[in-house]
Amino acid sequence: MKKKSIISISGDLASGKGTVSEILMKKLGHGIYRNGEYFRKLAKDYNMTLSEFGEYVSTHPEIDIEIENSAKEYAKNNDNFIIDARLGWYAVPESFKVYLKVDINEAARRAYNDEKRKDLESFSSIEEHKKALIERFEGENKRYFDIYKVRKDDMSNYDLVIDTTEKTPEEVANIIISEYKKWQ
Repeated sequence: MKKKSIISISGDLASGKGTVSEILMKKLGHGIYRNGEYFRKLAKDYNMTLSEFGEYVSTHPEIDIEIENSAKEYAKNNDNFIIDARLGWYAVPESFKVYLKVDINEAARRAYNDEKRKDLESFSSIEEHKKALIERFEGENKRYFDIYKVRKDDMSNYDLVIDTTEKTPEEVANIIISEYKKWQ
């Protein structure tokens, strides 16, 4: 398989995928493709929370397939970009595949304090948000296995796995760039 100048970033919820993707975009001069933005837009259009929309999509796999296929189609005609998508590694196997891990307690703290999430998620405590993150993660894993027969939490799918719990987004981006250059 011919390698492309594409980095696919997947990972745990609130692991820093979006922030790290932005840093990579600026440092590498790459474009960016985000499935998550499309998913969030659809959730908003359907007037659902992210968890509710995830459940809805589990009974409407054609929506999930449409979202994932969009990255694959984009990669056919483009190069030099970052895919910020849960299954970017699966949709574009010729990309440099990165998975960002984070401790669930840190993920809940990050998500709870993230102002950008407030329009689709409203929780009264970090613990409540933690529970929702766990449910979403498990729901996604089940949905992806049911539809695609893949497990996003199988670390053998990736070229690089980084635990972001105690790293800054800048540190994570620098690790990715270093390993990406070796991979190329």
